[in-house]
Amino acid sequence: MRHGYRVVDVDTHVTPSLEVLLRYADRELLARRDELAPYTRTMTPVPGRGHPTEPYEVLRVDPRPYKRVAGMKAGAEEPTSTGAGSKGALEGRVSNLAKGKPRDRIQHDNSAGRLLDMDVEGVDINVLIPAPWAPGSTALDRDLALGLYRAYHDYQADYCSADPRRLKGLILAPGHDPEWAARTIRKLAGEEWVSAVWPLLPEGVPVDDPDLAPIFEAMDEADLPLLHHSFFYEPPYFPGYRDIWDNPVVARTAAHVWGAQRLISYVLISGMLDRYPSLRVATVETGHSWLAHWIVRLTSQVSYVKGGVRDDLKHTPLEYVQMGKVFCAIEAHEGPQLTRGAIDILGEDVLMYASDFPHPECMFPEHTDHVIDWRDTIGESATRKLMGENAIRYLRLLSDPWETAPAASPGPAGQDAEI
Repeated sequence: MRHGYRVVDVDTHVTPSLEVLLRYADRELLARRDELAPYTRTMTPVPGRGHPTEPYEVLRVDPRPYKRVAGMKAGAEEPTSTGAGSKGALEGRVSNLAKGKPRDRIQHDNSAGRLLDMDVEGVDINVLIPAPWAPGSTALDRDLALGLYRAYHDYQADYCSADPRRLKGLILAPGHDPEWAARTIRKLAGEEWVSAVWPLLPEGVPVDDPDLAPIFEAMDEADLPLLHHSFFYEPPYFPGYRDIWDNPVVARTAAHVWGAQRLISYVLISGMLDRYPSLRVATVETGHSWLAHWIVRLTSQVSYVKGGVRDDLKHTPLEYVQMGKVFCAIEAHEGPQLTRGAIDILGEDVLMYASDFPHPECMFPEHTDHVIDWRDTIGESATRKLMGENAIRYLRLLSDPWETAPAASPGPAGQDAEI
């Protein structure tokens, strides 16, 4: 806890190296290991970002570089490698807002160290989200991608075992095999570390496609919510990515918001929330002040534009929000005034705390205090809900750190909390 507030961070990251991920690979995936070679990129560690101290490998499926400097003639920029295994669009381009350094390997296999970093900020729960390879793998051969998802789920179970009351992960549910996804959800639903499901949609597959029904039926049965996290430079890319004029600043400004707006819209106007009564949806790493305007506009368009929604839709988009079906993670750069405006329109029960830890947008170790300081603008009740109470309602938590603490559990074998 921090200053008496329960703190749930719904947007934190693990980026297991390929070496770490393949520790959990089954025989089928290991037999196809060579097929991952074209997508493999060797990374030089950046100190203080939670990575190993030695070079490590990651998967890059087909990153778009977004290399045009604003104001330059298209094609005048320096040549950049493109295609499978090439440089990600943000490598070497982002500022580090953190004042402190997270412990080494916490993005990979040092979960004990992660818990200590959480204690520094007073964070009770981290929701762990994988790197761009997860949605990017929707562009790979289906069976190869399924092998990666199986390995990731086993990795998550092991990583979270350091304290599954505080470390919570996601089930990856591939849209290119809804039946496999549904079986996996039912298999893993009772695991203590599972808190939500991330449907991974191949490019061109809408979230409300009827073929995805098995996924949402399994989620509904297990009371597991839908979590949407945008990535912008690997498949399935973001709406309008071909028309962004190739600039990384504009691309990232637009990508997360446009992706969230599209997904939220179809969840709200397709009848999904009527068919699956326990379903809840949240967007993370997308900002939050856009949501109020978008929901009001979407609600008006449902009644103004005829023939676009089912006749049996039970509620308007705004009513679904007011019913507690929609949640959105904040981004700290939007500040207290925009947050106050969103709360004034949508109410106090929508926004959730998020830091992007340990990515460089996180102001570690001061991120939690920075957002709590918004209290003078948004009010005590809204602050308490934003910092933790809304996330507790949104997530499916089979355990939490506010219960009587069980006996101490060791972290994954061979890992410790040392820097």
